[in-house]
This record gives sequence, structure tokens and C-alpha cells, in this order.
Amino acid sequence: MTTISKLLRESADVALPVLQGITDEQLSAATPCVEFRVGDLVNHLFQVVVNFQGLARREAADFSDTPDVLGTDWRARFGAETDQLITAWSAESALEGISPGMGLPQPTVGRMALLDLTLHPWDLAVATGQPYAPSPAAVEELLVMVDEMGPMAREWKVFGEPVPTAPDADSFTRLLGKTGREPGWQRAG
Repeated sequence: MTTISKLLRESADVALPVLQGITDEQLSAATPCVEFRVGDLVNHLFQVVVNFQGLARREAADFSDTPDVLGTDWRARFGAETDQLITAWSAESALEGISPGMGLPQPTVGRMALLDLTLHPWDLAVATGQPYAPSPAAVEELLVMVDEMGPMAREWKVFGEPVPTAPDADSFTRLLGKTGREPGWQRAG
């Protein structure tokens, strides 16, 4: 296993109960990601998890069309897809060189998968009223990446403008703010 695959495993283990805890009635609820409802974000997370499996193997990725997994047994399938993601990033070769699909160093691409697998479950958890405690090691790894990639990610519209956080805020709160999320976001009602 690589460091990235270990962190992906920790994040997947935290994300899985969140996805399994989403009810069909919650799929239309708002999330901290303004452009996504809960169901949209579930579809997006599947798109990320599946595409980043291929990116680990240096295959082409297609982010142009978000699949609709909601009519499937997506709650059970999420565990299998994240297992495949972790397996793909477990090979040392997955971290070598530049990604032909992204034009970035492969370790950065692996961290991008980790970022989505850490942040989007939080989005889903707060949108559906579930507890969420991310992997501390993943958060620390991602803080470094977000500092390095923040300007480019904002230019690509991956991150929003930073949201100020208190100087003594915990690491995850700072990570949320750096990626443009409102750490105190609460669901309506």
C-alpha cells in the first residue's frame, strides 16, 4: 500500500456510513455545494471515484458527463467502487510520473481523489444531519495540497473563494474554509 491508498482507505471508511445513511427522501436536499443537491453530489462522488481509478492506471478520464447512479443499488456499490479506487492507488507505479489525463504529478492526482473523498462526505453528512469525523491524517495531507493548489483550483472553479476561519480553528475547519466551504453551514429545518 502507498500513503495515498492508506489515506483513501481511512476516508472511504468514514464516507461509507454517510452514504449508506442517506434516505431517498433526502436526495433533493440542499448541500454546502450550492450547485449540488444531495443526489447530484452522490452522482458526482461516484464520477470522481470511478474516474480516479482509471487515472491511477494512467487511463483517460471523462468528467464531461456525470452518471446517474441513483436508480441503482448505489449505497452498496459505493463500498465496492472505493475498494477499487484504493486498489488502483496502492500500486507504487500509480504515484510515478505525470498524469497523461490531468497533466499533473501522479501524487497530486491521488491527493485530488483524497480531497473529494474527504470533503464531499462532509457535504453529504451536514446536508442529511449525520455525524462526520474525517481522518486526521488525510486532513493534514490535504492542508498542504490545498495551500499549494489553491489559486489554480479557484481558477478552475474547483474551489470557491476562501472562507475566513478563526485563528485557533481545528485543521478540518481550516481545510473547509480554504476550499471555499462555510464550515458552519447547516441544513434548512
